[in-house]
Amino acid sequence: MESLGGTGPRSRVRRNPSAARYDEATIHAIFDEARFCHVGFVRDGGPVVIPTIHDRQGDTLYFHGSRSASMLHAMTSPAGACVTATLFDGMVLARSVFMHTMNYRSAVAFGHPEEVTDAGEKLAVLGHFTEHVLPGRTTEARAPNERELGLTTVVRMRIEEASAKVDDGPPEDEPEDMDLPVWAGIVPASLTWGEPIADSTGAVGALSLPLPPSVLRLLGRSLP
Repeated sequence: MESLGGTGPRSRVRRNPSAARYDEATIHAIFDEARFCHVGFVRDGGPVVIPTIHDRQGDTLYFHGSRSASMLHAMTSPAGACVTATLFDGMVLARSVFMHTMNYRSAVAFGHPEEVTDAGEKLAVLGHFTEHVLPGRTTEARAPNERELGLTTVVRMRIEEASAKVDDGPPEDEPEDMDLPVWAGIVPASLTWGEPIADSTGAVGALSLPLPPSVLRLLGRSLP
């Protein structure tokens, strides 16, 4: 598969290199499945890492927030930014505490973000953001108006280099521990959604409205 952005000293996996993945399909899939990411950047001469929502289009990651958000301004500094996304897939319980681990998929991307200034592009990106978080929601709720667009900063980061790690194996005990009477194995983990709680405020109370198609699809329920 095609490598994404090339492998450099920043993205090369050194710890457990057998779990490394450099193909764009794996890296893209992790960023697409992750509901949020962590962005690392330099602010006031020191490192800062902040969780935020992201969206991917091609080899570009997008971020958004308030015009006053210091994170978005700091990201566009010459030092660039590092973006990571992690999916927790389960606990791996071994026969010895030392060999316990976790199954996960993670992606790390590096680049030099820049602000999106075109109003049309900003509106399109924000719509794509919404669809990333909840597909179908843009057809159900009001779109941003001109004032709201003016209060929002959108930043794009072309992925210059990236890598992923995928750890999905069973416990790896030492040979001398294999006969210990200790349960070992994998405890899978997954993201689940709870029962929606309707907002009771507003002129038209949501309590009297049916769940929208976007939420029904999210919950795996049939559409009316």
